[in-house]
Amino acid sequence: MKMVTFLYPGMTTLDLVGPHEVLSRLPDANVIRVAETAGPVVTDTGLQLVADAAISDVDSADILLMPGGTNTWPLLGNDKVLDWVRKIDAGSQWTTSVCTGSLVYAAAGLLSGHQATTHWATLDVLREYGAEPVSNRVVVSGRYVSAAGVSAGIDMGLTLAARIAGDDFAQLLQLAIEYDPQPPFDAGSPDKVPHLKDAVIQLLSPPG
Repeated sequence: MKMVTFLYPGMTTLDLVGPHEVLSRLPDANVIRVAETAGPVVTDTGLQLVADAAISDVDSADILLMPGGTNTWPLLGNDKVLDWVRKIDAGSQWTTSVCTGSLVYAAAGLLSGHQATTHWATLDVLREYGAEPVSNRVVVSGRYVSAAGVSAGIDMGLTLAARIAGDDFAQLLQLAIEYDPQPPFDAGSPDKVPHLKDAVIQLLSPPG
């Protein structure tokens, strides 16, 4: 199974690494990391990832994964990337996203009439592009699978693994990565800590 993940400057590392940790362990998984040009890509926290290939070198995927990040916005008007996304989506079995990655699909016209999710701070943007925003942690609409912000990518990966390889295998993977969340604070939703919402939006806003 060929899984293609898209990398871009300013993406959020965990948006990729979370589902990658799960889905790369699917039977016969072959993961290819791509960017507009092959080579190093610096994430929004300064970590460096490496794209194996340029998008011009990859024209198909069984699974397409689009991570989000604080610098997703330029992609929404990048015709080169949007055209490539449409081409890959046309032949994919699953088109998946984490956080603001779903906005790229929406901008490409792929989510019109579909339910989808993204980071809570950008749900309204999905509606602007014709999608139906849902604040669930993972949303499956046909072959489109979207996850809410950042850490929800792990949940998305496990949800998709169950669809592809069965519940038992997905549970095996969950146990293998010891994904048993017990956070120190009950602060993972804006409804639980509304007084922090503005500070989070400021934190996630790109410089300038």
